[in-house]
Amino acid sequence: MGMGRDCGAVTGAFMALGFTIRHAASEKEARFEVYDLVKEFVRRFEAVHGTIVCRELLGVDLSTAEGRKRAVEDNLFHTRCPVMVRDAAQILEEMIG
Repeated sequence: MGMGRDCGAVTGAFMALGFTIRHAASEKEARFEVYDLVKEFVRRFEAVHGTIVCRELLGVDLSTAEGRKRAVEDNLFHTRCPVMVRDAAQILEEMIG
């Protein structure tokens, strides 16, 4: 996502979790169910990686030109990011099957 905040793979997982709630009695109830799922996802992801923060996962700050340059030079988008996507997908699979 290029902001250095939450990992894009994690953010995508949050969106997917939002689509899993179909039978809530109200919008408010659905929202709270999603909050619980998101908390569980974060717990699992952090158990593997220690954080959901992109700049901490990659060791560079993508919100800066210097950080983006280093990410490209270190090939992080092809080495580290796919690991985050894979792990996020595996956690989602475990949670929503």
